[in-house]
Amino acid sequence: MNQLKGKDLLRITDLTTAEIQGLLDLASKLKSGELQPTCNKVLGLLFYKASTRTRVSFSVAMYQIGGQVIDLNPSRTQVGRGEPISDTARVLDRYLDILAIRTFEQKDLETFAQYSDIPIINALTDLEHPCQILADLLTIQECFGSLSGLTLAYLGDGNNVANSLLLGGALMGMNVNLGTPEGYKPASEIVKQAKELAIDGAEILITEDPVTAVKGAQVIYTDVWASMGQEDLAETRIPIFQPFQVNDQLMSHADHDAIVLHCLPAHRGEEITDEVMEGKRSRIWDQAENRMHAQKALMASLLGIV
Repeated sequence: MNQLKGKDLLRITDLTTAEIQGLLDLASKLKSGELQPTCNKVLGLLFYKASTRTRVSFSVAMYQIGGQVIDLNPSRTQVGRGEPISDTARVLDRYLDILAIRTFEQKDLETFAQYSDIPIINALTDLEHPCQILADLLTIQECFGSLSGLTLAYLGDGNNVANSLLLGGALMGMNVNLGTPEGYKPASEIVKQAKELAIDGAEILITEDPVTAVKGAQVIYTDVWASMGQEDLAETRIPIFQPFQVNDQLMSHADHDAIVLHCLPAHRGEEITDEVMEGKRSRIWDQAENRMHAQKALMASLLGIV
């Protein structure tokens, strides 16, 4: 994966189909212990949003390959007091080896990348969540052996996770069905790009009918109905999104061997029921663990230590 050394991951489309597959295969080897790369590098975490899985998985992944982690909490650094991003980026570039940023605006992430030479990783923005999708694809590959030709159905808000699933699935030859209420579809330019990127005859479907979305799908995926920063909209969204709840009845329309994924945190009883989340089809906890393995593979590749 030396071709990724020194690069940024700002969007899932910064990776080619071959590079994504390479990262998934590398993550599998790291997870099994077949490979154990080591380094003396420093990862910075600059998170403007709350995080459990992303923060912990990045930290543990870096520690396990022999590196160190610095938490750059915006409330305790000058960037949180108005220092220009360009200034902060140029300084951190001289201290760190790699930087993961979790923020709101994609353009802020792009500014960091513009003014620094170290690899910048999108640890979530309002536009995309590429690291989550790498873990998702790894989990699906573990379950089915390959990705091309599978159908993934996402139910809920056309948010950052939905955007990256559309694009990442298309790049890997997966059919992606999005079931969203009227007015909550992903941006048309994302859908257009996914259709243009799709390989192996993969199809993109956007529908307002949840049954149509899940029919025959091998992967059923959902996320919270109100993302971070939208908490004040949660109550009003519940009745709008209720038909898209992942429950036993909806799952009866999916493929017999379908698995269930959720990027977490989950609002049990809203977008997904306890029965499905704790049921035999759930791969949610494997998915959460795979954040660590996928990000370990990503960082090792961007740092050029594999």
